[in-house]
Amino acid sequence: MSKLARLFVAGVTLAVAAPAAQAQEAVANFYRGKTITLIIPSSVGGGYDLYGRLVARHIGKFIPGNPAVNPSNMAGAAGVVAAQYVYSAGAKDGTVLGEVYPNAIMEPLVGDRTKVRYDSLKFNYIGSANAESFICYVGGKAPVKGFADAFEKEVILGASGVGGPSTERPNMYNNLLGTKFKIINGYPGITEIGLAIEKGEVHGTCGSSWATMTTGHPDWLPTGTMRLLAEENLKPHPDIAKYNVPRTPEFAKTAEARQIFEFVFSQADFGRPFLMAPEVPADRVAAVRTAFSAMLKDKDFLAEADKQKMEISGALSGEELQQIVARLMATPPDIIAKVKEATEAKK
Repeated sequence: MSKLARLFVAGVTLAVAAPAAQAQEAVANFYRGKTITLIIPSSVGGGYDLYGRLVARHIGKFIPGNPAVNPSNMAGAAGVVAAQYVYSAGAKDGTVLGEVYPNAIMEPLVGDRTKVRYDSLKFNYIGSANAESFICYVGGKAPVKGFADAFEKEVILGASGVGGPSTERPNMYNNLLGTKFKIINGYPGITEIGLAIEKGEVHGTCGSSWATMTTGHPDWLPTGTMRLLAEENLKPHPDIAKYNVPRTPEFAKTAEARQIFEFVFSQADFGRPFLMAPEVPADRVAAVRTAFSAMLKDKDFLAEADKQKMEISGALSGEELQQIVARLMATPPDIIAKVKEATEAKK
């Protein structure tokens, strides 16, 4: 390459790099000395709370300007309250980051649109910490031994709220499979449901995170305090498979039922999504997305996750998460109508 050509290439490289460096500096200038509020959609002590606080402790060092990150719990309506806050009430400058339940993202599509005032397609998705796996379980003294018993006996389940997986999934089993689950709504989160099971107020729960149990209560299964009824996934999780329990989709007898199960359970692919409001400036969204991806590879972050037995697998970038949400939100209306009917309680 001639000297002139090398000078030309160097000039082009500088011309491209300069705006990028200026953009990063602008982001750093904005975040320097500020605090990001990280909204957590559950009560203190549950799996989403633990993951949210883990992210809060580490992501700030990867964001230009190194802002402080302060976790704030905002439980309610199975995650809809948190999503609504990020979308409408929270600051739109990049100082509010939300963690939400997957069902809250799908709620505008399958829920009551008069109560959900946000457009999931407009959120700026930052990434997901891991793919999720869900389970049904009961207390060790519950009157049922396995999922198949729920076809013959009433099983009382604790649930966090209408629209959440702890309500929708057992509704779906009752409607599509013929189980006899009785659902008691109103518990703030899985911590309170667990206490209710231990007190005998309810027998168990469905739509609960496997990671939440193994992280928050690693003794439950080994001691017999809780007993697995079923795995709620399209594909078996290797650790859950060791307990030799069925996967609930295996009980689906019709093509329509299997189609509904596939839609509902596919949301587990973005098990712990983080997002920002639609109005957040693009350069700040890009910076936080990059920071999130860098954090997931950081040795300190991974060491703490491992120490707390928090699974970091199947993580998604913000761009990947945005694509999955767009695909699910494009589900044909006739399928959505069937999903809504299947996941609502029969009157």
